[in-house]
Amino acid sequence: MVETVFSSFRLSWAALAAASLLAACGGGGGGGGAGAFPFVPSTPSTGGSTLAEARPGTLQSCTDLASKAAFGSTVYTSVTSVPAGTLTVAGVATPTPEHCLVQGQMNQRTSSVDGKAYAIGFEMRLPVNWNGRFFYQANGGLDGNVVRATGGVGGGAPTTTALHMGFSVISSDAGHSGAQIPTFGIDPQARLDYGYNAVAQLTPMAKNLIAKAYGRAPDRSYFGGCSNGGRHAMVAAARFASQYDGILAGNPGFNLPKAAVAQLYGVQQYARVTTANTPAGKPDLQTAFTPAEMSTVANAVLARCDALDGATDGIVADVQMCKQAFDLAADVPTCAATRNGSCLTATQKEVLGNIFAGARNTAGAALYSGFPFDAGIKGADWRQWKFSNSQNLDTAAVGFVFSSPPLGPSRPPGIDFALGFSMDTDAPSIFATTALYTESSISFMTPPNPTNLSGLRDRGSKLMVYHGTSDAVFSSDDTTRWYEQLRAANGGDASGFARFFPVPGMNHCGGGPSTDQFDMLTPLVAWVEQGRAPAAVVANARGAGANVVNAELPANWSPARTRPLCPYPKVAAYMGGSLESASSFVCR
Repeated sequence: MVETVFSSFRLSWAALAAASLLAACGGGGGGGGAGAFPFVPSTPSTGGSTLAEARPGTLQSCTDLASKAAFGSTVYTSVTSVPAGTLTVAGVATPTPEHCLVQGQMNQRTSSVDGKAYAIGFEMRLPVNWNGRFFYQANGGLDGNVVRATGGVGGGAPTTTALHMGFSVISSDAGHSGAQIPTFGIDPQARLDYGYNAVAQLTPMAKNLIAKAYGRAPDRSYFGGCSNGGRHAMVAAARFASQYDGILAGNPGFNLPKAAVAQLYGVQQYARVTTANTPAGKPDLQTAFTPAEMSTVANAVLARCDALDGATDGIVADVQMCKQAFDLAADVPTCAATRNGSCLTATQKEVLGNIFAGARNTAGAALYSGFPFDAGIKGADWRQWKFSNSQNLDTAAVGFVFSSPPLGPSRPPGIDFALGFSMDTDAPSIFATTALYTESSISFMTPPNPTNLSGLRDRGSKLMVYHGTSDAVFSSDDTTRWYEQLRAANGGDASGFARFFPVPGMNHCGGGPSTDQFDMLTPLVAWVEQGRAPAAVVANARGAGANVVNAELPANWSPARTRPLCPYPKVAAYMGGSLESASSFVCR
């Protein structure tokens, strides 16, 4: 019965979601190799005790693990020994250590709601020469695929991974397959697995597997991801603090249902100023703001805000001060007649102002955070999220996964769903429950109490969060607001156990006119196990000679530019010397 009802729309919704998912950020974005991007240690942390340093070990079992590591509701489908060789890391063949590859599924079941088969798919890679640590790799988008378990270290275009550093790493599909995107949201249990339950199920299984493979459990356990992976990390910090010693959350969409609704709000706003239709006869959102027009806005932001940190270098380091300095209405020329790329019409200014102020309903109530104006809003990633993913990935997520009951089955997909979505009557569905959907998406997707991290704090665990200030889908202002509230909940200072690093100019998990290549896993380990709290993390630009060149770097930047990423509320201030060197800046 359910299969018959849903068969007519599944292909169109799934095709739209899959197309956007290809562009969505995964959870494993990393930075440079261990030691390649230095961090500046401060005095030992005072936020709880320093946990003992992990001890190295050697793999004792591999091909016999299927029987030795038996665990409830777990089926190991493949256990193989992988010789030393190479894996492709950010497009570059990278020497990779000998390791054991374990693949399997947990909690195989057939849904009584949609009749589909579900399971939590996973793979683990366990290096022969082990550093004594476990890394849970949280993946991005709507999950749905078991991507290679290597473990991201932060930022754009990694040159190494947690696996290469000696970690045992797990990756999962969060309880559904790619073919089940987005209709897995029809099944209530699949929703919970995606939100938080897959982590709850996989963590003890993975630690048991490690214990059988090495003869002992991991000494230290880490968790990391970007985008939805960053959301997973923030949820883990709140729900699973007893299981993880260090957590790395990148561009975290920890209010993902709200952010997805805001994307639909954006579609409705942008449709007001489009100048052409697509071949399908729908508003062509790409024409709402041309690349030239967004460059005009970005250049106006730089003109007002670039020098606020003491250096005119194409980077807005002081985002908070820029909010006071930049005024869209006054600082961007208004078109006297036709649009020519060097100005915005009055209606365009109104639309862009509404977007950056944050989605609202007709009563003026905020539905999600506003966004900061920044130099990276002129880039391809920003446009991808605003003008493409918004009408495909976000409509699928809201329609099937975040609304209760699902709104998608009874409505057309894509941009039609976005344009017909009511901010007054449909948006509240992300908070709703029913007899079948007993947890709202706000309940299963977000941290239960994101400002109460006492469990993590009190056991000596540490949290590092980074967020690009030109992220188009998850607002860095939202993360900043969370961190301010976390500080307030901890007597005005949470830096002893949690630090937030804004990344000026960076888009969603990487890219943009930014120094976006960095390693935050190495300083996280040093903080957890040696008490060396990171006073800054040095980040590289990816110019000529980088493993993956960032095509959006300004031509007048050194290809090897470096900058310190500073823990909020500090910003990088210019002290004199070369504008291309992190040593010329100090966090203050």
